[in-house]
Amino acid sequence: MHIGILEDDDDQRALYGLWVEAAGHSHVDHARVADMLAALERERYDLLLLDWMLPDGSGEQVLQWVRRNLGWDVAVVVLTAREEESVVVQALQAGADDYVVKPPKQAELLARMAAAGRRARPGGLPVLRLGAYEVDVQRHQLTLEGKPVALTQKEFDLAVYLFQNPGKLLSRDHLLNKIWGLNTDVDTRTVDTHVSRLRKKLQLDGSRGWKMSPVYGYGYRLDRVEAA
Repeated sequence: MHIGILEDDDDQRALYGLWVEAAGHSHVDHARVADMLAALERERYDLLLLDWMLPDGSGEQVLQWVRRNLGWDVAVVVLTAREEESVVVQALQAGADDYVVKPPKQAELLARMAAAGRRARPGGLPVLRLGAYEVDVQRHQLTLEGKPVALTQKEFDLAVYLFQNPGKLLSRDHLLNKIWGLNTDVDTRTVDTHVSRLRKKLQLDGSRGWKMSPVYGYGYRLDRVEAA
């Protein structure tokens, strides 16, 4: 799993990082709520490990943002130094998958993280099926009517995001940030180029049930096209 860690204590943050690395996971660490929220705008995580109380805010702020903007595909485990029932209930009601009271034990924390990850993605990474299209995220393969389509990594990432958000109006800036990151040195013309290539490679002209439509001056929307 790719894990986002939010913990303001430097020693604890480093320790959690060592634990998740030893378990075979990758991670990105943050000490501030603002930094974690900024990272969530540009990077995808399978699981978040959130300290509940931080100098510039709370894990609850991050948790609420995640559930509001990313839904339930991201597992969230809360770390809290407080074990009062009211705090635990507050975390679970806000959308946490689990909680661990500090100081955590390595084996227990990793086991709870693994269980939360399984609940969020019970079959591993999803296979998206939209009519003639099938996207196997885990195998990095997209097929059209059963035939693999050759895509670059960025084209595949863009296709996955578009197929995950059918019918949504997505701005060029939003797509640029989601696929290339906030600190990229490319501009929105790169989005236009990749969308154009995907439209051709995937025949997103309505002939296969889906159509990529440009919205002048804004971005794109992937729409289902009903058969005549």
